[in-house]
Amino acid sequence: MCKRSNFSISSPAYMNPIAMARSRGPIQSSGPTIQDYLNRPRPTWEEVKEQLEKKKKGSKALAEFEEKMNENWKKELEKHREKLLSGSESSSKKRQRKKKEKKKSGRVSKSFPFFQML
Repeated sequence: MCKRSNFSISSPAYMNPIAMARSRGPIQSSGPTIQDYLNRPRPTWEEVKEQLEKKKKGSKALAEFEEKMNENWKKELEKHREKLLSGSESSSKKRQRKKKEKKKSGRVSKSFPFFQML
């Protein structure tokens, strides 16, 4: 008698995915290749130095602008402080009034019947 295998006739054979990909051939890429990146034109050392100098000049202008903005901000803060200090006496009285109102509103009134039951 003959030995039978566990596989039936209808089951497909195993296909190696790597072998299948290789049989299709190389993939055509849409972007630049590594050789394109390596062969691209690059700046000379002198051009790099010039670019660095330009960046330093630009950062000086930015630093000056930031200093001006800081000075303007300090002036604005001083004006605001003066306004607050000139009206500080009246504001402290207002704060005390607000505290008193909060204390009064935080108290529970005994007129509620719910609290009398407890």
